[in-house]
Amino acid sequence: MDHQHHRNLSRAQAMKSSRQNSHRSRAAFTLPEVMVAMTVFSFLVTGIVFAHLYGLSMFRLTENALTATADARQVVGRMTEEIRTSNNTLIGNVKSGEFVALLNGETQQASGLLIYPSANLSNFIVYFVNPADQTFRRTTSQPDSAVIVAESVTNAVVFRAENHLGQVLTNNLNNRVIHFNLEFYQPRASKQVAEYFKLESSVTRRAE
Repeated sequence: MDHQHHRNLSRAQAMKSSRQNSHRSRAAFTLPEVMVAMTVFSFLVTGIVFAHLYGLSMFRLTENALTATADARQVVGRMTEEIRTSNNTLIGNVKSGEFVALLNGETQQASGLLIYPSANLSNFIVYFVNPADQTFRRTTSQPDSAVIVAESVTNAVVFRAENHLGQVLTNNLNNRVIHFNLEFYQPRASKQVAEYFKLESSVTRRAE
């Protein structure tokens, strides 16, 4: 009886041990399965890293363009208000550090604009393009007041005097419209495309 009981007990323990070994065998990964999982994981991590780097690159490109545009818009806003509230304006070019206004009879379009805020002709503001370094500058009647207000300006003709139909004038009529157009070029950087953009508007003096 004891011998039969011992054999039954041994058989039960063997079956239990067999089930445990079978369970551990099913729970473990084989070497090919581990290698496949690692390969998939590495592809996933590589894709995430490349997507992140591409996103950073596009952000820098967009940020540069937006910053340049925002700065230019600020300049245009200030210039617009100065023209609107001015006593008079003249279109011309800066030559050898001096503003030379266009004469009546000449087509009123050039790279510079002289603004007289009041009837006092000794007080003035000049906006002009410096073709040597493609900068757009602002200076006043005050000494050493010249500042660069925009960079990478590609067009030489920035200012035009027009009538209400948009036709370029050949005189200095007080009711003329001052049209300005700033075109910018952002050079190609590493892994980034070149950018072109422009700002233009038209403004006239307020009626007295």
